[in-house]
Amino acid sequence: MDYGICNLSIVPLRIEPNDKSEMVSQLLFGEHFIVLEIHKKWSKIRIAFDNYEGWVDTNQYLPLSERTFFEIEKSNIVLAGELIDFVIDKKESFLTITIGASLPFYNDKTLKLGPINYRYEGQVFNKKQPKKSLVEMAARFLNAPYLWGGKTPFGIDCSGFTQMVYKLCGYKLLRDASQQATQGEALSFIEESEPGDLAFFDNEEGVIVHVGIIMNDNYIIHAHGKIRIDRIDHSGIFNVDTQRHTHKLRVIKKII
Repeated sequence: MDYGICNLSIVPLRIEPNDKSEMVSQLLFGEHFIVLEIHKKWSKIRIAFDNYEGWVDTNQYLPLSERTFFEIEKSNIVLAGELIDFVIDKKESFLTITIGASLPFYNDKTLKLGPINYRYEGQVFNKKQPKKSLVEMAARFLNAPYLWGGKTPFGIDCSGFTQMVYKLCGYKLLRDASQQATQGEALSFIEESEPGDLAFFDNEEGVIVHVGIIMNDNYIIHAHGKIRIDRIDHSGIFNVDTQRHTHKLRVIKKII
């Protein structure tokens, strides 16, 4: 079995081994994974955090030894907490990273990624936050543009947004909305929900295609064109700009 770790800011994860293939997610700096298959210049990987699979350019990651991979697995997850910041290596070279980047073996503002030591002086998140912190964390992403497969303030999709908010607060969600909908406890009524719960929405075929985070007073924060705040009722999401419903409510889940 081969292993790897992302040593660049943001790397696309594609559905097929092709530069023109659809991006289904992203690897952020410091994320580690299992290499399942290599095809020419492409590697099929399984991300350790959520078991999500896809193809990345083999030139866009560093190989890891099995020992190092499992040392990272056993260690506490430490994530960069600044919307945008940088790490610095011993040659004083800068590498830009975004909020949610992983900082392997972080200790006293230093980290180690494969054979390279870095310094990072920004805020970090490394423990579970109270449930009320989920909405506060979500607000950091306000106005981030929508991007299918995205996971950063420079472009993010609905489930990437909810996964990243929960991850920064110390909780694990799966990657896609339909996968996240299998987690947690279903609530019977919207009145039972609390800020931080997840609301899921389906299409005409009954397939769950959207997710957002419940806020106080029947508001929801979600990715629709950008990360935005709208109203939510028993029918679904009511867009405050267009004054119409845009998403049909399927279920509300209490994850924590």
